[in-house]
Amino acid sequence: MKKITRQKRVAAIHDISGFGKCSLTVALPILSAAGIEAAALPTAVLSTHTGGISGFTYRDLTDDIRPFTEHWYSLGLHFDAIYSGFLGSFEQLDLVGEFFDKFKTDDNLILVDPVMADNGEMYKIFTPDFAAGMANLCRKADILVPNITEAAFLLGETYKEGPYSKAFVEGLLKKLSEQLNVNKIVLTGVFFDEKELGAATYDRTTGVVDYILAPRIPGYYHGTGDVFGSALLSGLLNGFSLSDSAGIAVRYTTESIKRTFEAKTDIRFGVDFERSIPNFLKDLNLL
Repeated sequence: MKKITRQKRVAAIHDISGFGKCSLTVALPILSAAGIEAAALPTAVLSTHTGGISGFTYRDLTDDIRPFTEHWYSLGLHFDAIYSGFLGSFEQLDLVGEFFDKFKTDDNLILVDPVMADNGEMYKIFTPDFAAGMANLCRKADILVPNITEAAFLLGETYKEGPYSKAFVEGLLKKLSEQLNVNKIVLTGVFFDEKELGAATYDRTTGVVDYILAPRIPGYYHGTGDVFGSALLSGLLNGFSLSDSAGIAVRYTTESIKRTFEAKTDIRFGVDFERSIPNFLKDLNLL
């Protein structure tokens, strides 16, 4: 039997959609399956996610973030990681920054997924000014996980369509690290041809860049960034390196997309990450 160790704990700061697999409905089961205690701080509640679905309800929970923070702080809670995703306003950026300040320790990590843009465009609910506010929040992170569109907005640069060159990708990684003062960057949406898609990692402390690519599957699948980020963090908290954790996340996300593609499921509803959990746990050496 594997030796039992202290259970790791994550504060997951995301919205929650009642239907449509993304954000907290993805993060909580993936982290839990990886043996990690997940504490949820919801930023908003929606009836469905917003990608390609109309008529959804939206309840903003900005006013609840500071009371959550104060109550958790009063309990003396320690988090091995803090993981933030979709934030709906400038005020939420500031409030989550306060949460980071209260719960940051010498031995935990802050992972920020700067959810705000994709495919060259900012999400409709955001203005370009939001990117500057998100960049300020990212400066508090230990690990940053943007897609290429988000990287361009964070840097104030014009988005460039792929395929990309290694020189372009490595330039983005290093500029993000230097301008935002974040040591570890994982860039998603990286591809050099139409056959493969994946991620690139950069660790400023070693100067090492690694690429993890997998066969590209046709279509655009909602919630895959949340699957990837949650799997990446699961790898890190189970003792894997940044590059190995990204490899675990790429393989898990790709398998989940492949299942969805083969089943011909409505791609608006998210990917079949649930039935890919056994192979994910094998990758983590938990099975």
